[in-house]
Amino acid sequence: MEQAKPIVVQLYCRFEIAVDDSDVVFEAAERRLRSADIDWPSEQDTLEEAVAELRTDLAQSVASLVDPDRVLADVPGAEVRRGRWWAEIGAPSERFQPGFGSPAAET
Repeated sequence: MEQAKPIVVQLYCRFEIAVDDSDVVFEAAERRLRSADIDWPSEQDTLEEAVAELRTDLAQSVASLVDPDRVLADVPGAEVRRGRWWAEIGAPSERFQPGFGSPAAET
């Protein structure tokens, strides 16, 4: 039975990532940025300025490597339509503690 209207599901994730070699992360982020389909003339920064900025910010580099399109890549009939993600250096934020206020924590 096919649904007439898609059901929208919100997926919230938080990962802790240990980085042993920040240069490897910077290199991967740079490769991803250089291969991205970006219309650089319409951007405020040039490609080289964006690369330089990315290479000075580990959190931004880690966040740039997140690929939400791969989450459901092999699931027909489901797609990631939009999302928001970021990375922060340091301990987990108090506002994103596992189980806090979630229905799963109450079961």
